[in-house]
This record gives sequence, structure tokens and C-alpha cells, in this order.
Amino acid sequence: MEGDPALRLRVFDLNCWAIRYLSKRRQERIQLIGDMLRQEDFDLVLLQEVWSERDYSDLKVKLRGCYPFSHYFRSGVIGSGLCVFSRFPILDTLLYQYSLNGYPYMLQHGDWFCGKSVGLVIIKISGIESASLLPCSHQLHAEYCREKDAYLPHRLVQAWELAQFIRHTSKAADVVLLGGDLNMHPEDVGIQLLRGWTGLRDAFAEATHFEGCEDGCTLVPNNCFTDKSELLPFPLGIRIDYILYKAISRFMVKCEELKTTTGTAPGTDVPFSDHEAVMATLHIQKQGQAGGATLTTAEPMLADVVTEARTEVGVGLRAAQQQCSSSGRMALLALLLLLLQAMAALGALAGLDAGQPFPKLSFCLLAFLAIGILLLATGLHLFHTMEVKMLQSTEEQMWMVLRTLQEHP
Repeated sequence: MEGDPALRLRVFDLNCWAIRYLSKRRQERIQLIGDMLRQEDFDLVLLQEVWSERDYSDLKVKLRGCYPFSHYFRSGVIGSGLCVFSRFPILDTLLYQYSLNGYPYMLQHGDWFCGKSVGLVIIKISGIESASLLPCSHQLHAEYCREKDAYLPHRLVQAWELAQFIRHTSKAADVVLLGGDLNMHPEDVGIQLLRGWTGLRDAFAEATHFEGCEDGCTLVPNNCFTDKSELLPFPLGIRIDYILYKAISRFMVKCEELKTTTGTAPGTDVPFSDHEAVMATLHIQKQGQAGGATLTTAEPMLADVVTEARTEVGVGLRAAQQQCSSSGRMALLALLLLLLQAMAALGALAGLDAGQPFPKLSFCLLAFLAIGILLLATGLHLFHTMEVKMLQSTEEQMWMVLRTLQEHP
């Protein structure tokens, strides 16, 4: 409405790839990121993969003058890696850890140990009367292999939980902002599910002016830290880092400008990360009347998207059920072997053994092996049992939503 105050909100998002002992030139890049943020003076900074609290503390000290409010989200074994820096006061925070996040025995991937999550902060924006911002910073499970994506069901569960989280936590907010590494291409079913079910708008698609890597890609071949073999099918790179947004009540949001970093940091030979940063300038304007929550659940293609996602979750459910049964049978066989050994040992003590006794060393080694297999198989059985329950729960939720969409289009 004409005469009402407006705000130009500058948002910065970056997957920092700051893994202690593993990421190349980590400390140097963290310093460069801090220097750039202090010079640019954004309003809101959303960072992922800051997996060292020391790095977060260093950034907090460096950015205290221009970003007086910040928060670091802790989860999992090594942490979520999520942190937020803000020029506006942070009123409240919340962390939701996804129910499924890969497999603990896939040590070479490590997603399970970091406890992938979505971190929410409620921010009071000055300059706009009674406006609150609900930004979320998050990261979903990595893809690793697009042709044989074993983690697709888990990523879809995460996308669904993220969408539900946004729907149920944003009702009292005026503006919702979601930034982070989704590990999904724009055309993937997961990103379509997330956007369709929440009504979030893609800053890249909505931006009046764009500047940066072609097609808004955030993983590009000319970055010296990227794995070139993974990008062979995509000569221009891929876009997996997003800034999504929407207005809930009496506000209107438009993306005036979107930029990505391109190449190395100014004056250096090193990029900020293996990802390119995404920077959006959002225009927030108060409207005359409250429009209420606007969720695009009536979008014609949404039912098809939910159906496809539910099908993929069903595929993951059947695979998890098979793994659960296999590990259960393995545990049972190990238990039977231990019982047989126990009976043989009792028979030897009672003097019932005949002929040459079983060598004690081999007997002990076999017993230790059986115990190890029993513990491992039991642990796997319990894990896959929980996986089955989470996949079943998500499939049922999607079925209820699908039924509602079909009955009330």
C-alpha cells in the first residue's frame, strides 16, 4: 500500500565446506568469508557446513560489529553445521533434526553423523511495523550418485518433513525465507514437492535481475574444489543451493536481484567454497489487507508430484523391509550358533564329549565371531526397523494429503 514503509533485505547463503582436517584450505577460506561478509554488510547470512564451533566463534568475533545477532545449531555427532548471522534481533530459535539421514555404516559419506537438520530463527525486522521474518537454514542428504541414488527415499522424507515443518511453524510469521543446500536439481521431485506443498517461490526464477554463473549454478566445473567427474553430465554445472521465500499475511515479497559468486575470492587464488554463494535482494512491502496464508495446495500438478514422491518412498520402504528381515535372520543365526557352542561347552564340562575335543582357541575365536555378528546384526535390525517405521509414516502422510487433493482440488 502506498505510503507504507518498505524494506530491501539483502540475504547471503553459502555452503562453506568447512570440515576440519578434510576440507582444503579451510581456515583461509573461513577468514575470506568473514572479510567478505564484513565488507558487504548483508542483512541476513545463512551458512551451512560450518562443522567446527571454533570456525563459528572466529566468524562471530569478526562479524560482531555488523551482525550483532547470531546462532549456531548443534545436532548429531559432529554437528549440523548450520549457523545464522543477522543484523536484526533474533527472538527465538528452533532446530528440527530429520528422522532419516542415511546409514551409520556408510562411513565414507558421513551424513548420518552430522545429523542433518533445519534450523529456524524468528527475527524482528526494524522499519516495518509488526513484521517478523522466519528464515530457515538447512541441508539435505547428499546425492553421491545420481544414476543409482540409494538415498533418494531418505532425501524425499527430509524434503517432506521440511515442507511440513515450514507449513506448521510459519502460520504466525509475515515472511518466510528458506536458504541452503538442498542437494536437489530444480526439476527433481523433491524440490517440486517442497515448493508445491509450501508455496515457496524460487528467487532465481522470480528475480528481476540476475548476475552470476549461467543458469544460477552453484556447483560449477571451473571451481578448483569440485569433483569434475560428478559434473561430466552437466557441463555448465548444477544448481542445488537455493533461496526460497514467500509472504504469509499482509506483506508482499519480490526478488529484485539475485547474484552468485563466480570463481575465486577477490585478490586470491582460492574460492570461498566448493559451492558458489547465492545473494538475493528482496523487496518487502506492506499491503493494505491481510491475505492470510497462501499455500499452493490447489496447484494442478501437485497431486502428480505427491504421487511420484510417494512411489519413491514406497520403493525405499520395501528395500528397508528386506534389509530389516536379512539382518534379523543374521542375528538369529548368530544366536543359534552361540547356543550350540554353549551346549558343547556344558557337555565338555560334564564329561559328555567324545573323541578329540574341539580346540579351545578355535572355539573361543568362533564364539567371539558369533557375538560380534550378533551385536552387529541386532544393531542393523533395530536401525532398519526404525527406518521402516519412518518411511511408513511418511508414506501414510503423503497418502492422506493425496486423498485430500483429489477430493478437494
